[in-house]
Amino acid sequence: MLWGLTLSKELNNMDKIKFPCLSVTQPIGIFYIGVIKSADLGAISYADVRRTEGRDIEKYIGTQRDLSEGRVAEIKQYVTTVDACFPTSIILSISAEHAEYDEEKRVLTIDKGPNIAKIIDGQHRIAGLEGYGRPFEVNVTIFIDMDIEDQAMVFATINLKQTKVTKSLAYDLFEYTETRSPQKTCHNIAKLLNFKQGSPFYGRVKILGKASETSSEVITQATFVDRLLKLITNDPMGVRDQIKRDKEKLKHLKSPEADKYVFWNRFVDEKDAEIAKIIWNYFKAVNSRWGTAWNNFEKGKILSKTTGFAALIRLLPLVLNKLNRGEMIPAEADFLVLLKKADLKDADFTSDTFKPGSSGEGDLFKMLSEKILK
Repeated sequence: MLWGLTLSKELNNMDKIKFPCLSVTQPIGIFYIGVIKSADLGAISYADVRRTEGRDIEKYIGTQRDLSEGRVAEIKQYVTTVDACFPTSIILSISAEHAEYDEEKRVLTIDKGPNIAKIIDGQHRIAGLEGYGRPFEVNVTIFIDMDIEDQAMVFATINLKQTKVTKSLAYDLFEYTETRSPQKTCHNIAKLLNFKQGSPFYGRVKILGKASETSSEVITQATFVDRLLKLITNDPMGVRDQIKRDKEKLKHLKSPEADKYVFWNRFVDEKDAEIAKIIWNYFKAVNSRWGTAWNNFEKGKILSKTTGFAALIRLLPLVLNKLNRGEMIPAEADFLVLLKKADLKDADFTSDTFKPGSSGEGDLFKMLSEKILK
C-alpha cells in the first residue's frame, strides 16, 4: 500500500467505486490520475464554498467560489453537442479513510456516498453533467489527505497563474474548422472587412484581440463577431452542432423572428457574401454621413470605437426592416437616406455625451432609432 492510503473498514464492493488510476509523484507529494464515470463523480463530490463562520469574530472557511447558474446552464447545453469534451482534469481531495490504491492493478477504490470527494477545481463541469443520462467519462486528479493549505494553493494557482484564452483567439480558431457555423461565418466576415481595401473596417479590427502599432485598430475581433452573431442566431453553438450532426436541414425564419435575426435566412442559404456586402454598404453610409467622426480614433471619440459600432450594429435590423428590400441588398445610398434623418453632428459623438460601455451604447442606439425610424 502506498504512502497516505489506509483502509478503515473491510471493502464492500456494493458501496465502492473502482476505476483505473496512475500514481504521480511531484514535490507536493503523491496523487492519482484516473478515469471515472460522470454519474459516479456527481454522487460522491461536493464543493466547499468560501463563506464566513461565527458571529463575534468572522472566520472565512472553504476554498471554492459560488456556483454560477449561468455557467452551469452553458455547460449543460455544451455536453449535448456532438463533439463535447472535457480534456482537462477535475481535481478532488479525498480522505484516506475512504480510499485504497492497488498498485499492482493500478486501481483506486473509494467509498460510494455523498460528501466523499471535495472539489478543488471543476465544480461547474460536475454540475453541468448532472442528469446527463448518457455515458460520459471524466479524467480526475485525486489527492489523498490533502491539507486545507495545499487545497487552497492548488485552486489559487490554477485560477490565477494560467492565462485565459482571449475570445478573439477562440473565434480565430474557427478558421480551421471544416464544419459550417455562425461563428465561422462571422469570423470570415470580420477578417474580410478588415483586410479588404476600400472596406469601412479596413485596418480597424484587432485580430486576435491585439492591436498592432496602427492606431486605427479600435474594435476587437471578439466584439465584431459577438455583435454580428446576434443578427444570425441566439444559439450559435446549437446551430453548429445541428449542422455537424446533419440531423435536419436548417429552416428559414418568418416574421417576427426574421425581423430580429435578419441574417439567419441568408446564413441558411449560405449567402455569407451577401451578409458581408450589407455590412459593407451600411457602414460605408455611416462613413458618408459622419465621415469625420467615423475616421477619428482619438481618445474620447466614440463613433469609430466599440460604443459607436455596437450601437450601429444593434440598429441595423431596424434599418433593414424599415427599408424592406426583401431579397435585394440595400445600397449605400439606401442606408444613407435613413441615416440623414438623424440630426447628430460629427462633434456629438464623444464620450462626454455617450459614456463608454453599455449605457453609452444604449443612449446612442435610442437616439438614432428614434430619429431614423420616425
